[in-house]
Amino acid sequence: MTIPSALDNQLDDGDPRPPDREPHVRRTGRRRRRRIVASAVLLAIVGLLLGNAAMVEWEDADATGNSTLPLDGGNIYVSQDGPLDAPALVLIHGLGSSTRWWDRVVPMLATSYRVIRIDLLGHGRSAKPAGGGYAIPQQGRRVGQALDRLGVKHAIVVGHSTGGYVATALAEQRGDLVTALALINTGPRMDAEITDGIVGELVNVPVLGQLLWRLRTDGIISRGLSTAFTPGFKIPQQLVDDTRGMTYHALTAASHASEDYLRQRPVPDRLAGIGKPPLVIFGEQDQRWRSSSAALYQAVPGARVELLPGVGHSAMIEDPQRTAALLLSFTSSVLSGQ
Repeated sequence: MTIPSALDNQLDDGDPRPPDREPHVRRTGRRRRRRIVASAVLLAIVGLLLGNAAMVEWEDADATGNSTLPLDGGNIYVSQDGPLDAPALVLIHGLGSSTRWWDRVVPMLATSYRVIRIDLLGHGRSAKPAGGGYAIPQQGRRVGQALDRLGVKHAIVVGHSTGGYVATALAEQRGDLVTALALINTGPRMDAEITDGIVGELVNVPVLGQLLWRLRTDGIISRGLSTAFTPGFKIPQQLVDDTRGMTYHALTAASHASEDYLRQRPVPDRLAGIGKPPLVIFGEQDQRWRSSSAALYQAVPGARVELLPGVGHSAMIEDPQRTAALLLSFTSSVLSGQ
């Protein structure tokens, strides 16, 4: 006697498929659909990120305010304080900042000088084109054009951080215009750099940087600016607004331009060739450049190097009284021919 098997019973019922095939097919179909959906979502995210990167990268902005000069590459914002017939003292801000970074020292300087502040291309209230024009020599040339438009024949030029490179480039181009130079926390060469901070590093990463810039908050910007001051320094909201107001392209293009300028030739070497002994002010607690690197400027004949204890990267904001006193002493000696 033969005992029918389970398979015989299924075949007798007219079902030719193995008992577990249908569930397996359903599971395979679900997995395939999930993979298709996941791939579609991933492609959509990648597309959005690339689209955002393109939009952020090529964003531009016009100049604002009434005190602007039409110059090569875009309109430039200019601010003036003090007597118009007094000796000209030009203040050039650094990367990601504006004329407002000098607000705390201007009242002390404007009693004796015609203080001229210029928002570099891409910064503050100046134009922020999506194309070129951000190279340091171009920025320096533009400052010279602005001074020509203002009728300035001779000027003492002060640059903070990256603004020191612009001031140096201007002196290289226009020795007739620049009477003397003062640099505040301007890194002398690339190996003196400490860090840009985690935010600064991430901003330069393709796609991720544009996304971070799109999503920037006051907190993110403040963290990026924290290395520009001593630890715990309360950053004024206006300084945060200055950085927020930049376009991504202006910020990164200006940053890369300063690095290119510094890699081509160290600043002390450039200054030695200019023949104008500079004043160099450096905060001992600078978190962006090793303060010990200020000694490299002593290779420039006649250079005066001043280290400020308890001060970070932005001396004119952190200690405006001492910074103004050093600048006034220096400018006085220059004008008196000492």
